[in-house]
Amino acid sequence: MEKKKKQIQNVSFKSIRDLLIFLPEDQLLLVAQLRELIVGTIPNIQEKLSFNVPFYRLHKGICYIWPGAVSWGSKTWEGVEFGFNYGNLLADEANYLERGTRKQVFNKRFLLPEEINEELLRAYLLEAAEIDEIMFREKMMNTRKRKG
Repeated sequence: MEKKKKQIQNVSFKSIRDLLIFLPEDQLLLVAQLRELIVGTIPNIQEKLSFNVPFYRLHKGICYIWPGAVSWGSKTWEGVEFGFNYGNLLADEANYLERGTRKQVFNKRFLLPEEINEELLRAYLLEAAEIDEIMFREKMMNTRKRKG
């Protein structure tokens, strides 16, 4: 008897465009605003579909946008989650990001476009890009030391 593989997600997209077509209008507006903010803040950032949602990276992962219509397991939710892969390394003096039980990934969930604090998120994005660059340089220096 063949064992059925448990499906983790309710969708499987081939492209960001497919994701955008799938989204309900309220989530599409939030995703569009957040994508524009990310690319406008870090122009050389790379966008890649991972787990059926957009993830952004320079050297390592920096952030992601997770629309609630795209499930994780059996869970879907209202709004859109914006997360930082290394949120634990951000200063976050405003205590803006939600930590939950996570040790590394911090996020913020938005239901309406006017809830997005673009100025604060832009500062976090720039800080995250700087952290990404530092981590990359440290890795390269360690690699050289091992080889040298």
